[in-house]
Amino acid sequence: MPPPFSTGKLDALMDQAGIDVVLATSKENVQYLLGGYRFFLFAHKDSIGVSRYLPCLGYVKGRPEMGFYVGCQGEGTQQALEPAFWIKNVRNNSWYSEKTGTEAAGFIRHLGFAAGVVGVERAFLPTDCFTALQSELPGAKFIEAHPILDELRAVKRPEELAILKEASELIVDSLLEVVSNTTAGTTTREIAEHVRREEVNRGLNFEYCLACTGRTDNRVPSEARWEEGSILSLDSGGNKNGYIGDLCRMAVMGTPTKLMTDLLAEVQAVQAAARAAVRAGATGNEIVEKALAEQARCPHRNQMIFLAHGMGLIQHEAPHLTSTGSIPYPAVYASRPLQSGMVLSIETDLRNPEVGFVKLEDTVAVTADGYEAFGDRGREWNAVQG
Repeated sequence: MPPPFSTGKLDALMDQAGIDVVLATSKENVQYLLGGYRFFLFAHKDSIGVSRYLPCLGYVKGRPEMGFYVGCQGEGTQQALEPAFWIKNVRNNSWYSEKTGTEAAGFIRHLGFAAGVVGVERAFLPTDCFTALQSELPGAKFIEAHPILDELRAVKRPEELAILKEASELIVDSLLEVVSNTTAGTTTREIAEHVRREEVNRGLNFEYCLACTGRTDNRVPSEARWEEGSILSLDSGGNKNGYIGDLCRMAVMGTPTKLMTDLLAEVQAVQAAARAAVRAGATGNEIVEKALAEQARCPHRNQMIFLAHGMGLIQHEAPHLTSTGSIPYPAVYASRPLQSGMVLSIETDLRNPEVGFVKLEDTVAVTADGYEAFGDRGREWNAVQG
């Protein structure tokens, strides 16, 4: 089987960075480079014994046939069942992270790159593994590779878009189901647990649920109760085969007041302005500027926060549109054009002392002439009777 990603794109990224061999050690990048494979035994937790399971995939620039994989005992049986498992150079003999470093170094040395430039994911490389690599490859130079792997994943393949769409649809289904079946007096902790059950029953892996009610912006699930006349904000992430959907919807117990209606309309207007700017060829600056221009016209503009960021196997992955958001990173796509197949989360929240926390978060895929919104339902006030 050929590699399931663009080797030409990865080769070009490695060439620009001056990397000979890249080592992927984050679960997300190992999964991506292997076309969806993730060892089922450690799909969630990876601690075992006195260390941790650490898979490692090595890719040699321009020579995909030299690619190698270090896993643990027992993986071979799953790999035999995976028709897309394209790596042929495999050592399934590492239970611990230090051993992974030793084995990966052995591959690199055997391939003739003992004195080459090796790209590593420093934030996803345990110290003992990195120490083993340095000890075994004293002539090698190690540099950061996470940005190029993030960039490699930025444009989603059609099958990836389908998974993200399904995840988003199922999250919205779950949120609306919970809202419609919650009675007055239910705590946000109980509501978040209900969201978890609904998402799991629909085939998602539950990630989180931020739940907020009353005149507060504290979204930690707690003993706060959703009462008659109060609003409820539900912001949840769930993943399908590792791909994360992240959406937020609003509800009210009873009939929304005029102020509630006006506040959500302002949030919707900012969202609409940002979404209207999304298309292949647009830059992050264009999207942010359109949103902020609309926000500046809103009566409650000083209570609002807007953000747009990339989504996929992780939250806030490429394309990175702004460096001034809640999570700081270089805004590579502030002035670079977006491409069809990129996926964005667009979110606006409004914190009003009389009403509480009002927010919408939408997931959209960039297309040639605009965007496709995933799970694009329930964006009005979802009113229920207690």
